[in-house]
Amino acid sequence: MKRTPHRLLRRPLAAATAAAAVLGLFAALPGTPDLDAKPVAAAETSTTVFYYTKTKNWAAYNLHYAPDGGSWTSVPGVAMEAACTDWVKKTVSLGSAAGLQATFNNGSGVWDNNAGNNYDLGSGNVTVKDGVVAHSDPCAGTGPDPSPSPTDDGANTASVYYSTATVGWTTTNLHYQPAGGSWTAVPGVGMEPACTGWVKRTVDLGTATSMQAVFNNGNGVWDNNNGGNYTIPAGVSTVKDRTVAKDAKDPCVAEPPDTEAPTVPTEVTAKADGVAVIVTWEPSSDNKKVTKYQVTRSGGTKGSVVTDVSSTVLSEAGLEENTAYTYTVKAVDAAGNTSAASAVAKATTGVRPPTAAQGKPLGTDPRKDPIYFVLTARFNDGDASNNRGGSQDVKSGNAANNDPMFRGDFKGLVKKLDYIKGLGFSAIWITPVVLNRSDYDYHGYHGYDFYKVDPRLESAGASYQDLINAAHAKGVKIYQDVVYNHSSRWGAKGLFTPTVYGVRDSQWSWYYDEKNEGFEYDGLTVDPKSGKSYYNGDLWSTAEPAGNTCLNWGKATGATSPEGYKIYNCQWPNPTSGMFPKEYYHNCWLGNWEGEDSRSCWLHDDLADFNTESAPVQNYLIGAYNKYIDMGVDGFRIDTAVHVPRTTWNRRFLPAIQERVTQQFGAEAAKNFLVFGEVGAFVNDKWNRGSVNHSAQFFTWKERKEYAADDAKAALEMYDYEQQLGTGAQPTSDNAFLNGNTYHVPDHSKFSGMNIIDMRMHMNFGDATNAYNNGKDSDDSTNDATYNVVYVDSHDYGPNKSSERYTGGTDAWAENMSLMWTFRGIPTLYYGSEIEFQAGKKIDCGPTCPLATTGRAYYGDHLAGNVTSSEFSKVDSADGEVANTLSKPLVKHVQRLNEIRRAVPALQMGQYSTEGITGQMAYKRRYTSGATDSFALVTVTGGASYTGIPNGTYKDAVTGDTRVVTDGKLTVAAPGKGNMRVYVLNGPGMIGTAGPYPDACHQHPWRPGIIFESASAASSVG
Repeated sequence: MKRTPHRLLRRPLAAATAAAAVLGLFAALPGTPDLDAKPVAAAETSTTVFYYTKTKNWAAYNLHYAPDGGSWTSVPGVAMEAACTDWVKKTVSLGSAAGLQATFNNGSGVWDNNAGNNYDLGSGNVTVKDGVVAHSDPCAGTGPDPSPSPTDDGANTASVYYSTATVGWTTTNLHYQPAGGSWTAVPGVGMEPACTGWVKRTVDLGTATSMQAVFNNGNGVWDNNNGGNYTIPAGVSTVKDRTVAKDAKDPCVAEPPDTEAPTVPTEVTAKADGVAVIVTWEPSSDNKKVTKYQVTRSGGTKGSVVTDVSSTVLSEAGLEENTAYTYTVKAVDAAGNTSAASAVAKATTGVRPPTAAQGKPLGTDPRKDPIYFVLTARFNDGDASNNRGGSQDVKSGNAANNDPMFRGDFKGLVKKLDYIKGLGFSAIWITPVVLNRSDYDYHGYHGYDFYKVDPRLESAGASYQDLINAAHAKGVKIYQDVVYNHSSRWGAKGLFTPTVYGVRDSQWSWYYDEKNEGFEYDGLTVDPKSGKSYYNGDLWSTAEPAGNTCLNWGKATGATSPEGYKIYNCQWPNPTSGMFPKEYYHNCWLGNWEGEDSRSCWLHDDLADFNTESAPVQNYLIGAYNKYIDMGVDGFRIDTAVHVPRTTWNRRFLPAIQERVTQQFGAEAAKNFLVFGEVGAFVNDKWNRGSVNHSAQFFTWKERKEYAADDAKAALEMYDYEQQLGTGAQPTSDNAFLNGNTYHVPDHSKFSGMNIIDMRMHMNFGDATNAYNNGKDSDDSTNDATYNVVYVDSHDYGPNKSSERYTGGTDAWAENMSLMWTFRGIPTLYYGSEIEFQAGKKIDCGPTCPLATTGRAYYGDHLAGNVTSSEFSKVDSADGEVANTLSKPLVKHVQRLNEIRRAVPALQMGQYSTEGITGQMAYKRRYTSGATDSFALVTVTGGASYTGIPNGTYKDAVTGDTRVVTDGKLTVAAPGKGNMRVYVLNGPGMIGTAGPYPDACHQHPWRPGIIFESASAASSVG
């Protein structure tokens, strides 16, 4: 799961951070995907990088960099030279690149890599000072203001108002050039606060009647109108959402009060489904804007309840059985004007469905099962009654799209299991299911009650157990995403939850909900007092709680929020405030992503870092995840695995998983219970910047020596021991490799129990050949790479740490898939990639933009209709939009890839070798067990020749071509991008139906000049 890290050097600003957090602004500043990193006026073909030395005091400074689209320099990079007091510099050529990625180091292993994110630098003069990037020359003298001076009292002026509502900057500069004049020095002149959401600046134009202008935040983020600059005329202008309004009205002038109420909501209907009710109505109109609706429910034993909603739908679940309810709706505008109540709508609930029986894992070798990865809340909506938008619904823009963050659910997933099976997938990786609690928690990584399934995912007849059972009935496994590293910022219910200071005065009453002693937060149920499902009245107190350890409880910090509200100590969860007991949580901020603190400090204020070396925490988590093992899940994907010491995994968590599965379902089920960890190494090194403790393959091994009995001490001892041994002394394995042409029984005696996501292939899948070569390079240091989980992109990143969903094109996608489905490892596809869903869109921007515009958009619209599949990769029937989805070229491709892989054991579980093989991406694979002996020759995209192979009859699973080998040699022509050839010894011949990547006129070199008459015979995988 991608994180936005804090930097240690910003710790003194914790109070201000807390203020922004309380106001719902705690996430990273709003993303600016359309903002360029430099003004058009300053385009360069080289970059001079200035680096601030005073806070580092290193003996030497090196710049390790890669031009955009280019390769990294060799470690440690190039030496920087003295520039002026407290600064060093280096000028590098960019060629045709627009900028570069960079890190800095002292040549002796100490790095500044921007807390693991690298520095994204543009061209021209760039400064990096204490983690802040800006565009300037710190060693240059200050020149005169280049704008023309007024020559008489009639000089023109331009007053510019700039809207900060979209960019969210706290500082705004105006960089401008009067017509006929010169540009101001970067970053320009500061703009002044005007009113909420606006800043302003008046400048002299001299005799000019307009100016060119761009805006920036002083830290290298620019708004240059998509590269066109802004033309600002003399007079008063506003700039909002890239639109210049000439002779504009002052946006800060107060408007007359609004006294007109909205119209009464009409066509109110209420429909019951079990113990859930959905209420809908037609929108009201208003002279300004309707901001919310008040829905009053009457009936049952709990009396009347009023709920505020921003859409025209209210979903309620968990109501009383066989009970009549009535609903009325009122519309409210921004001024608080309220309409009369609507006509009454009635609904009567039914009975609560019975609880599903416990399941059991399918228990087969996980390498047989290609994985389809879904964000459950964004996949398919089967029950609108559990949809919830949360506190960020309006701010994010989701409300305007009628797209609440919690939208998809288990019921929707159950309804589309046949779609997933029809694609050929026999395993589904779902995001965490535990009850979450934060302002934007649909993804599941902000766990609050680890023993409770989040009700926003469940429905009548579609509980988590129902999903597991339904999937198993179709032969499909469920892999549950689990988090051991952290809870939400509100702690973990049943272990420790912090109490924060909160005063419901005139400034804060909107945020701190009135306490409701009879109400318990579950994310779904609406608190009748506040009208919120995201009620927080149980979390705060004005009275200091017994045993409080938070420093300076309730005292004013002296800081104020952006609105001027007074900020108090202990108002927001914080690791360094003393709010979290050390027995349960770590008490520091992460500063170095390749340092020991990355395993023992907080990643973000929304992710309270468990003290995983503490017995109470270990027992809490083991007990919680035993519950889901008992339900019959087939494996765990472990989030943020690198942030927990390997000794803790090997001593506590991994053995506990194996013991519980064995106890409940037997040793064979435990052997095949897939555990795969996320070890986020976002560099192309075999070992992550030389740190073995932060490299993915490191976690596949048991410990090599005994450490202290105390887990915290053992973690430090192990870290130091392995770091001193270094990369050259790490264990190696041949478990993924053939011995010539011979398969050998793998040695798993030193296996830790944790497999890994193949982060190195993922990072290089911008090009399939790069992914292949990098993947091979790490296999000898992984216990058994045939279990690696391999994907192109995910809910966090695209290849090369891209923040966008993969956009390489259909042929490149097909080539990537052909490699994943035939090379070692378990192929995994992120939901929607089969139709290039949201290609090129930013994967995640938190609540600063609508989910519909991101790589986490709702997918259910593409699944509307009916689909049935009785066999993997086979669709029996489909109608509606899902039929159109299933007709897409990559869908056909992945269906056939799954057919071929399922029919050839060597492609599932086989070891591989490139010995005696020439070709860009060519290899042989073999798997032998009992009566099964499967041997296959694969080439992806390029031609290949194979020598020293067993003699016999080889049949291509793609085209059906048959070759008889008598001299140990076979030559295969290049099948073309997106296609492949799979020659199987004594194989079945052509598998499946030719897809969208054939060349009907393809000439085969072993039969020169002869063209296959049958299109299907020459077809390739699709």
